[in-house]
Amino acid sequence: MSEKPGLTGAILFWMICLIWAAFPAHAQEMEDIVVISTPIIDGIVVDSYGSTTTVVTEEQIRNLNAQDLGTALRRTPGVNISRHNQIGSHGGAEGGAVFIRGMGSSRPGAEIKTYIDGVPMYQGFWNHPLLDLLSIDTAQAIEVYKSPQPQYFGNAFGAINIVPKRKTEEGFKTNLHLAGGSYDTIIQRAEHAGKINRTDYYIGQSFKKSGGHRTKADGQLTNYFARIGTELGENWYISGLGLRTDNHAWDPGAKGADPIERDGKYGTESWLGSVKLEHDYDQARGSLQFYANNGEGQQLDRPDGSPDAIWKFKFHGIKAREELNLWPGGEILMGLDYDVFSAKDTRTDNKWDSPTHRITSPYLAINQLIGDESGFYAIPSAGLRYYDHNRFSSETAPHAGLILGYQNTQIHFGYSRGVLFPGVEVAHITRAWPDPDNWKDLKAETMDHYELGISHTWERVRADLTFFRDKGKNRYLVILPPPPPPTYANIGDYRTQGVEATVSYNPLNNLSLFAGLTLLDTDPSDLPYAPKRTFSAGLNWRFLKNFQLSLDGQYISEMHASPETRNTGNTRDRKVSSFYLLNGKLSYMFQVGSGKMDVELFVAGENLTDVNYEYKPDYPMPGINGMAGISVRF
Repeated sequence: MSEKPGLTGAILFWMICLIWAAFPAHAQEMEDIVVISTPIIDGIVVDSYGSTTTVVTEEQIRNLNAQDLGTALRRTPGVNISRHNQIGSHGGAEGGAVFIRGMGSSRPGAEIKTYIDGVPMYQGFWNHPLLDLLSIDTAQAIEVYKSPQPQYFGNAFGAINIVPKRKTEEGFKTNLHLAGGSYDTIIQRAEHAGKINRTDYYIGQSFKKSGGHRTKADGQLTNYFARIGTELGENWYISGLGLRTDNHAWDPGAKGADPIERDGKYGTESWLGSVKLEHDYDQARGSLQFYANNGEGQQLDRPDGSPDAIWKFKFHGIKAREELNLWPGGEILMGLDYDVFSAKDTRTDNKWDSPTHRITSPYLAINQLIGDESGFYAIPSAGLRYYDHNRFSSETAPHAGLILGYQNTQIHFGYSRGVLFPGVEVAHITRAWPDPDNWKDLKAETMDHYELGISHTWERVRADLTFFRDKGKNRYLVILPPPPPPTYANIGDYRTQGVEATVSYNPLNNLSLFAGLTLLDTDPSDLPYAPKRTFSAGLNWRFLKNFQLSLDGQYISEMHASPETRNTGNTRDRKVSSFYLLNGKLSYMFQVGSGKMDVELFVAGENLTDVNYEYKPDYPMPGINGMAGISVRF
């Protein structure tokens, strides 16, 4: 698809929507006033340390008809995805991954880490995310951290955190969801929650399956979720969380290629458990969390007869955090993360147990409000995270910020350093080298992040503009022969910079519009999954009392789409063309049983303009396709 028609069509479509929205007379009168949520994202949060977080809520996920993390974030400004399959992700990278402002394409290892309630959940053997390990059906919200933020997480340059659902109001609720669509796709989801006095709970499960739009493009996701908590007096709360996933996806192979070149089936399994003790007083809030999880990635049924491979991983640790407000306008933040991880290769002819990695990471930060947030105010801040690693040299990650505001206008400045240690994969790769201990000479990668942003809120409009620059160094690479032998070294560096602009507009209570633009410049210029221009937009419109229309679209310019392997001399000459996608969902909502049951009947469509597009060269994605279903809540 050529770039110019796609961009012109996208701009024309969303200009028509904005012009139409300027004339309230077109809206249908409603008996009840319903305030519609913002499409695509819930908003951009600027914290008191000058850092920004993009939040996608359960409602946005539902309106997008998203079935996994990739589809839930595919329209988020600054975020790009890759995938092979309608349901399920085939491993990482091109088969199913999320990229943030050019970060996340490194393999093995990745600059982005993924979490569930702050607990690490990714493929610990190869040190990068696997999307199928992260069910969004458990999500009350998804938090996207597009930069290093040492006051929240460490050992990563960016992060994605799933906030689990919790029942906070007295009573019970049950949600049932059933849908089917193109390519024999079946979606089933059930959950039940309750709160009795001081105790609340949330349980659920989901099953998703699709035959796929191509031969051997089928996938399946199975997830279970349970959470229970109870209040211990007025200020204390304890909760337990458990998750189980079991998934697989096939590789359909390059179009026209010999089927023997397909990569077979990739399966993922995981268990996660955590216990968290929280307290909330006027001058002190904090938590203490213990966690453990394990899982595996499975490379199975390859057509060339290669033996099956199962790579297992384990995590456990402790996370402690305390916020103190000991004087007016001031905050002291302190915490400690203690993370332990290991992995093993279970192949009969290639068994291997990794060395155990331990990271002890205390952090401290402080900020002070000067002035009054109803008028002029300033919030300076600074902090530091320290890393003690049992296998690599210690590191520090400072950060500093300044917020200047006047009534509805806010400017924020921020600097932060990200630290990323090699994982156990480096010991696995070097074990057959003449010097198997070469990995021990590596040190952590670092990235310096600079950000300047301004936002302003009118009565029904919010606009954000952010400039950013990232400078990465000490990227660890394999120096390949000649001359032999291969060696690891910290010799890689890169730079990304750009601007993001977003605007949310609610011309009416029953209509909400959103648009976002990201411009990105990278060095090297062929950084994978880092398009120079992306534009996303969406609308939610409640009309004729019972109907709701949700539309979302995205334009992505031409981009490189080859793996960012950690080898010298790596070439990334494969590209995918620019494209524009439009998706939509139309719902009819009503109540039965005197309002005790909410019912939603819906139809949803993807790629409504039936464009030809790819996330990976020679891996065509589906044309126009659809789904219909019912959701019942009581």
